[in-house]
Amino acid sequence: MGRLIVQGQARLVGSIKVSGSKNSALPVFAAALLCDEKVILQNVPDLMDVRTMMEILVSAGYRVDFENGTATVNPATTPNTVIPYELVRKMRASFNVLGPLAAKYGTASVSLPGGCSIGVRPVDYHLEGLQKLGFSIQVERGIVTAHLESKIDHVIISLPFPSVGATEHLMTTAAILDGTHVIIENAAMEPEIEDLADFLNKIGCRVFGAGTRRIEIFGTKRTTGCSHRIIPDRIEAGTYIIAIAATRGDAVVENLNISHLTALFDVLKTSGVIFSQVRQDCVRVTMSESPRPVKIQVTPYPGFPTDLQPQIIAFLSKAQGTSTVIETVFKSRFQHVDELRRFGAKIEVTDGTAIIHGVEKLSGVQVNATDLRAAAALVIAGLMAEGITVINEVDQIFRGYENIVEKLSKLSAVIEYQE
Repeated sequence: MGRLIVQGQARLVGSIKVSGSKNSALPVFAAALLCDEKVILQNVPDLMDVRTMMEILVSAGYRVDFENGTATVNPATTPNTVIPYELVRKMRASFNVLGPLAAKYGTASVSLPGGCSIGVRPVDYHLEGLQKLGFSIQVERGIVTAHLESKIDHVIISLPFPSVGATEHLMTTAAILDGTHVIIENAAMEPEIEDLADFLNKIGCRVFGAGTRRIEIFGTKRTTGCSHRIIPDRIEAGTYIIAIAATRGDAVVENLNISHLTALFDVLKTSGVIFSQVRQDCVRVTMSESPRPVKIQVTPYPGFPTDLQPQIIAFLSKAQGTSTVIETVFKSRFQHVDELRRFGAKIEVTDGTAIIHGVEKLSGVQVNATDLRAAAALVIAGLMAEGITVINEVDQIFRGYENIVEKLSKLSAVIEYQE
């Protein structure tokens, strides 16, 4: 695992361009398994997780070509519906190929997923939903096998929690169950869900209501090819916006959808950050003082995103008072707190709530990245701190941030990656 060397007391200035959304590209690639014709995907970020998903499609017999942010997916001539553990173990999103493969070819086997360690994220909602769609499910030695056994005319699936992964998985699977009418209630509302539905409709599926708590799908048999542009990555955009504010910087963030980050903008405005819209997909971020303390509750979209929780805690560690962050999505997602304390941050965690007592300064130290978003939070803390910060085991940051070293360097940060 490599490490990042970060020079502290940075002030981020200039402009930075946001890449395509990882969390949108992954389910769209899984949905490309349904296609009977060539699919062209644009604005695809070149990330470790995206490369892994491409390898999974190749393993399934599909041909994938990727160059300069554009991926071309050609349908399988000899499909393989048994996906190997060594690919699936790398990330959770890989599990979402199970339903589409089984729906298209009648059966599929996929290992139980791996991924970053931010707490237990069971696949129960996925499996229960697939069973309601007419699949039999067998779990043996860590391998999940789904067989399409019966045709269901109409089914309502009510999710106990608006799980993004389960919503995407069930929506994609139902899309080609010809003659089946599916309603998903308490569905996730994230922009990535809407982008996936947009893709599915382009290839000939019929999906309605994406972006609301009730999604309706009318299964279709035939799919076509299409060209589709992945939406900008709102979590990457949010991370860089927080980093600019945390360093009292003045920079422009390009290629983002501002409406996807309303909750973050509201919090940062309350803390003292100044935003000015340069154009529809471009915003200027300015901060000239220590943040004012805020209270945040992390909830499913359109609430404050859990994937920005570690970064906002780093930002608030130098606030002018005490802030509170209540995590309701992954209550154990506080592994980064111990590492932030090494900088001198004063943070208490009790039962899913972080209480952050602002300090005047942070000091550069050696820390370990525990997961993808924690790594981003440690980079922000390193930029804020006095002296040099070394972030070990940092390679997982490349799962979610395309060219992060080059992008931050363009903003005048002094940051270096070492293997």
